[in-house]
Amino acid sequence: MQKDEIEIVVIEDEEDILELIEYHLSAEGYAVTGFCSAENVKRFIEEESPALLIVDRNLPGLEGSEFVRQIRSEGYDTPVIFLTAKDKMHEMEKGFESGGDDYITKPFQFKELCLRVNALLRRSGMGQVVRLRFRDIRLDLESKEAEVDGKKIALTNLEFQLLHTFVRSPNIALDREYLREEVWGGGGENFHDKTINVAINRLKKKIDPEGIKNYFLPVWGVGYKLT
Repeated sequence: MQKDEIEIVVIEDEEDILELIEYHLSAEGYAVTGFCSAENVKRFIEEESPALLIVDRNLPGLEGSEFVRQIRSEGYDTPVIFLTAKDKMHEMEKGFESGGDDYITKPFQFKELCLRVNALLRRSGMGQVVRLRFRDIRLDLESKEAEVDGKKIALTNLEFQLLHTFVRSPNIALDREYLREEVWGGGGENFHDKTINVAINRLKKKIDPEGIKNYFLPVWGVGYKLT
């Protein structure tokens, strides 16, 4: 399954937060549909069978945990993450008792939300993504093969991991420390930032030998992003 085939529903009544959640999850590669209330969500679930629900507790009309309790009573087992300002222990207990699988309190970090989404989908069996794509780049995570514009590109294991790291988080600036941990596993005491620069330059030459596609954009003082 490709990541953009995994549908996530977000129910959040604050439009600015809803838009940011949609942006960050879309940047992770997921298909995202947002609602400002629980109204019409059950019909959407029936028709589309999403992989995950992210639900605010403070919703107009039907409160978030009551909505989840309702769909659980009707047999829907879609994983649910509550994302709410209700941070008291008895409120968290109510969320889990109603059928929630995870609980995040506001304020929150979008990176943490994405990590929890990935983990819950992985546990539910929906996160087994074997193919990723961005622009004309295609990655097969099982065979470790990369294609650009339909042509196979020979990459080393490290180059494949580096490209994979960027493709799963497109249009997001990835800092050097994150790349060092994700691709080089920390790199040891003798690791230098120049190592990252050299690896990215070699990767660029392989996937864009004519230098006309401008996949990688350096972000001053941070690192790089795939655009």
